Amino acid sequence: MGAGHGHLLHLDRPSPVHRLAPEVKIAAMVAFTLVVVATPREELWAFGGYGVLIVAVAAVARVPAGWLARRSLIEVPFVVFAFALPFLAGGERVSWWGLSLSVEGLYGGWNILAKGTLGVLASLLLAATTNSRDVLVGLDRLRCPSIVTQIAAFMLRYLEVLIGEARRMRIARISRGDDPRFLWQVRGFAAGIGALFLRAFERGERVYLAMISRGYDGRMPAAWRVGGQASAGQWAAAASVPVAAVAIAAVALLG
Repeated sequence: MGAGHGHLLHLDRPSPVHRLAPEVKIAAMVAFTLVVVATPREELWAFGGYGVLIVAVAAVARVPAGWLARRSLIEVPFVVFAFALPFLAGGERVSWWGLSLSVEGLYGGWNILAKGTLGVLASLLLAATTNSRDVLVGLDRLRCPSIVTQIAAFMLRYLEVLIGEARRMRIARISRGDDPRFLWQVRGFAAGIGALFLRAFERGERVYLAMISRGYDGRMPAAWRVGGQASAGQWAAAASVPVAAVAIAAVALLG
């Protein structure tokens, strides 16, 4: 995939979770997330159980809590919205420390906060234990549409190239007296973005023509998909987390 950009979220650790085949980790993450989303928001304790599962997987995978906490800040805008719902929503209201809060808003905010946080943490654990190339290989083995995996592969491969191009263009502008801190330089910055887009488009066209001339028929060669398939033991190990989540949801619904 290229160096650097494809591994920003990957932690190279010798753990049982890292050694699992990528397709089983992807399937387990998706199944776990679906169970979390399907759980009624009123079953508060069930989400605590899901959190315990996340902590257990993180411990086995040797992913530090601080690492997860820092990268989960991506959900801050949704957290702010969740905390605002009890004040903005209508319906029945309750009083708490002198504040008038909507019951529906409290449940809605909790629903966003709990399910969003668990989903983000599950995704981060997948990223921490599976590099970007292996994620694409796993999606390919799970019969994800070829066009999706190929577009993602090319995006990852050439992202660093475009970042380097943008960095060189910025250095060239600054060396010619441009100062991006001032508003009157916005026109030059916009022109640079346009030039970068044209260069990226032309580069993509050249790469595509080169691939066609080498026999590309709409699907990546088999060499890109090398690697051992997941064993029954790996599927069983990965399934333990979503199965435990299903058990928690069943107890919550039937209890």
